[in-house]
Amino acid sequence: TLPGQYYPLTGMNESVRQQLVDDHFLFVSGDRNLTVAGMERDWPEGRGIFHNAEKTFLIWVNEEDQLRIISMQKGGDVKGVFERLAKGIKAVGDSVKKESGKDFCLDEKYGYIHSCPTNLGTGMRASVHVDLPGWTAYGVDKLQARCEELHLQPRGTRGESGGQTGHTYDISNKHRLGYSEVQL
Repeated sequence: TLPGQYYPLTGMNESVRQQLVDDHFLFVSGDRNLTVAGMERDWPEGRGIFHNAEKTFLIWVNEEDQLRIISMQKGGDVKGVFERLAKGIKAVGDSVKKESGKDFCLDEKYGYIHSCPTNLGTGMRASVHVDLPGWTAYGVDKLQARCEELHLQPRGTRGESGGQTGHTYDISNKHRLGYSEVQL
């Protein structure tokens, strides 16, 4: 289900903040790429996170994009994760339309418009966290080469600029621009 709670970063209770950090849900200031791009000005004003009671549906507000809508869960139910994502996107879109009379910004040629240029297009990054001890032993460069062949992108579990820890990788679609969600 989608009902949940929104937590603004400004004035956030410390115990709530720590729980969101412990759950690996909370984004933090200090990413040098975002700082250089001017995307962290006025931090933490106007930023926050929403999650449902089950913590399987999240929305980051004004982190890197204006909205980052996330559906996730442990296990292999990719269809269930996607269905929840689609339901959530529709619910957010309907709410925005009801409040403002406007739809999400969609360009026929470029897709959905985002602050982050790597998310231009469908904007969907579908990823799995998977343990790959053999690839770690073989070498990260070999994993990157294999992922390139498959049009995938390996990342550390700390995100695109957060580095690698252990042998667990975040593997996702490499392309977004020019592809539909179904093609990915």
